[in-house]
Amino acid sequence: MSKTIFQTEKREDFQSKIKKIRFNLFPAYRRSGGRVCFLSSDWKEIHIKIGLDWTTRNYVGSVFGGSIYAALDPIYMVQLINILGENYVVWDKSAQISFIKPVKKTVYARFLLSDDLLEEIKDKIEKEQKYIFDLKVCFEDENQTIYAEAIKTIYVADRKYYQQRKK
Repeated sequence: MSKTIFQTEKREDFQSKIKKIRFNLFPAYRRSGGRVCFLSSDWKEIHIKIGLDWTTRNYVGSVFGGSIYAALDPIYMVQLINILGENYVVWDKSAQISFIKPVKKTVYARFLLSDDLLEEIKDKIEKEQKYIFDLKVCFEDENQTIYAEAIKTIYVADRKYYQQRKK
């Protein structure tokens, strides 16, 4: 069983465990040094971890900032794609990351999408066909010390609207 520091009511099932393994084996994600250690069966909660090893070590002996960012980069987008389904288009628009403390041990991040947020997204898209919003995530240790925090700007649109705009 993979370790995580976050308590949750959510559960993994057999299918989500297989998806977690496949996600971790995907070459672009695997090379980040990050690992998904929890994937809820409804995709609403994902925990990842990254630690210091020879593949993530930078010149000064801490985890490389690019590895920290790469480990968290695709998570919110992939969550939303899987939750919202094929009637929506989801893209990362931008990101801002702050490196607060050097990472020299394993740290964890929790990606949690609430039912209220998902309803807000659907309501906005129903009214305006697209919605751009920010989601925050932090890497922290078991003592809740924050090492890095990122704000991801996400674009979600109605698929038909998006396809018309592409023309």
